[in-house]
Amino acid sequence: MLHGPAAMGEPWQPQPQQQRLPGLGNASEPSAWPPAAGGPGTAAPGGAGSAGAAVSPWDIALCATGTAVAGENALVLAVLFYTPSLRAPMFLLIGSLALADLLAGLGLVANFAVRYLLRPPSEAAELGAAGLLLAAFSASVCSLLAITVDRYLSLYNALTYHSERTLGFTCAMVLLMWLLCLGVGLLPLLGWNCLRDQSACSILRPVTKDNAAVLAVTFLLLFALMMQLYLQICKIAFRHAQQIAVQHQFIATAQATSTRKGLSTLSLILGTFALCWIPFAIYSLVADSSYPVVYTYSLALPATCNSLINPIIYAFRNPDIQKSLWLACCGCVPSTFSSRPRTSSDV
Repeated sequence: MLHGPAAMGEPWQPQPQQQRLPGLGNASEPSAWPPAAGGPGTAAPGGAGSAGAAVSPWDIALCATGTAVAGENALVLAVLFYTPSLRAPMFLLIGSLALADLLAGLGLVANFAVRYLLRPPSEAAELGAAGLLLAAFSASVCSLLAITVDRYLSLYNALTYHSERTLGFTCAMVLLMWLLCLGVGLLPLLGWNCLRDQSACSILRPVTKDNAAVLAVTFLLLFALMMQLYLQICKIAFRHAQQIAVQHQFIATAQATSTRKGLSTLSLILGTFALCWIPFAIYSLVADSSYPVVYTYSLALPATCNSLINPIIYAFRNPDIQKSLWLACCGCVPSTFSSRPRTSSDV
């Protein structure tokens, strides 16, 4: 038996549903890494990229950051590729970091395009963009760890470092690291996603809460390892400075200056890394998709900015890369440019 308007001969009209626009107003909306509105089937009619739908300013900021990250790290890779003298293991690790951050920037841009420009929505594209971000940021963190290990070995085995740390060995280790990170990037496509169960989503949508917790704990353990290595580097650098101080006062003064510069670099590295990543890692460990997405956005943006800062810390402050940049841009090297050789305390 029919009831309502249809029973009285009136045509039935569907009741309009409340439209949900993507952005920060939907506190219960599962967010992504970067945060995104719901997956296929959960977006508002017309999709996030349709006419009249608002584009989140946070997403615009993430996309702009990704563009800047990609351009800056592409410059680093170009300098390393076109400068034959920059073929040492240290520069290979810097190149690995630059490549990882370049892919992270492209991943941010791709995530924006998938969310707002791809019509109709595609689960494969969403999972692919999420996988690219996971692989890129995993490779970035692992490259930072590899640089830390390399600096530790250059001090701990100062006499045999250059003979043991060959370019071929470094290439093999970097390749193994990238294969591992690419495996992490494939996890969303292999089932580490919550597209079929929105209640299981974490703030790293489409990664589930349990898997996001695993990633956060792994990251915190890697950071603890980096901190321990840098503490050992400080101890070794101070010991070297004291040994040289016994030999000659003039050399000791130069060595003390070098050691202070190295320690300031360590403080800059650890401080920047911790400020950018630790709050986001802890938040992703305790939060879920029911938390307001403004929290996720406000913590994810500084984390992505770490890829913008890495070239300044690890590449543009290096005298050899500075020299190559001057030659490429101006065709000459300034007379005030210092080409002092690195010592074991230049950490």
